[in-house]
Amino acid sequence: MKGKRYAQAAALVETGKAYEASEAMAKVIETATAKFDESIELHVKLGVDSRHADQQVRGVVVLPNGTGKTVKVLVIAKGSKADEAEAAGADYVGGEEMINKIKNENWFDFDVCVTTPDMMGLVGRIGKVLGPKGLMPNPKSGTVTMDVTKAVKEIKAGKVEYRLDKTNIIHVAIGKKSFGAEKLLENYNTVYDAILKAKPAAAKGQYVRSVTLTSTMGPGVKVAYRV
Repeated sequence: MKGKRYAQAAALVETGKAYEASEAMAKVIETATAKFDESIELHVKLGVDSRHADQQVRGVVVLPNGTGKTVKVLVIAKGSKADEAEAAGADYVGGEEMINKIKNENWFDFDVCVTTPDMMGLVGRIGKVLGPKGLMPNPKSGTVTMDVTKAVKEIKAGKVEYRLDKTNIIHVAIGKKSFGAEKLLENYNTVYDAILKAKPAAAKGQYVRSVTLTSTMGPGVKVAYRV
């Protein structure tokens, strides 16, 4: 059951109406009435089939105004690459001992895991526990790389990954209510443009089916999107 507060917020949104992006953002902020700083999320339904490898849509983008969240980064590397990671501001750095800590202690006090290609054989051993949590490093998301400095700095600056789920929808948090409409719109446009550019060659027909903005606790607001 949705509560009274949600019903009041939903009443401010016209059912079935697709708002211009700036109007939609204003509505989302207006209806984010929880006592905490709600996250603002973008949901894009695409006319592709995620079951086919050639219709996958995923990528990374650095939000111009960050995510509003403090992201803890674990880097699994050794030697000079471990030193680079520490200098770049990684929260945790280590080699095989970090893999054992995750495996033996069920330790997951991090949000993103970065590793170097030479360590992927070892990291792969804990793929079964990292994968379901969305923490498995991946070259496509820039988390398997020799340039650990760049990876850590981009993640700390507000790099987010977008990818299709099984229902062909992309869900991305684009900031916090406290950012204000202007900064949130900049982040929105950055992510939306990246999704448009990522259109697979195999995609047929209408690529974007719907675009919705929501806050953590608020109703969805339809966006009149660009194609």
